[in-house]
Amino acid sequence: MTPKDKKLAFSIYLYLGALFITSLVVSNLIFQKFFYWQPFGDATIFGAPLFEISVGILPYPITFLITDLISEIYGKKKANQVVTAGIFASFFSILIIFVANEAPAIPSSGVDDKTFTKVFALTPLGVLASMLAYLSAQYIDISIYHFWKRLTKGRLLWLRNNFSTFTSQFIDTLTVVGLLCVFGVLPWNKFYGLVVSGFIFKIIIAFLDTPLLYLFVYMFRKRFKLKIGEEIALH
Repeated sequence: MTPKDKKLAFSIYLYLGALFITSLVVSNLIFQKFFYWQPFGDATIFGAPLFEISVGILPYPITFLITDLISEIYGKKKANQVVTAGIFASFFSILIIFVANEAPAIPSSGVDDKTFTKVFALTPLGVLASMLAYLSAQYIDISIYHFWKRLTKGRLLWLRNNFSTFTSQFIDTLTVVGLLCVFGVLPWNKFYGLVVSGFIFKIIIAFLDTPLLYLFVYMFRKRFKLKIGEEIALH
């Protein structure tokens, strides 16, 4: 690979990392709003509407698509580095929100203390729950992805993409909803409905993002002349 190609590959890696971190941090900031998505009508599961889910779930599939893409093109180490950076960014955002919440609003402030606290006061608990779930889910996702990549010798991209995502998304959904219930952010009577709704929603998105992963991997392989299973070494 020429120095010019390596520079381009590194720049793309940085942009992918930026998209990943932004999606992760934003999902932790907006998770308190819930919405209905009813592609199957007024269906319910465990007494809860399908789908009754947090808007925080919307950016999450992007993070798993990005880590799968980085895993495929740049390798396991680079994927884990992005995950670690995302976790650091999320905890740093907690610190910023804490300081902002403690700073008293002036009388002419467009957002008063009560409103700010109502919107962001639960965010630290949400981020903590999310990060505990996310730590396990993303590292498991990357490990399973590379297990199937080795086993299939770089072939059957759809298999490792979906198998890794299904497992990690179930762990993520179960853990984060469980912890939010433990912390009192969510009532326990919503536990089963939110877990199942969230997991099914993520499964649907995982199926939908598979063609995108194929497209992006194809573009990378064509641009950088990569063989099946070959990775770009940035070091």
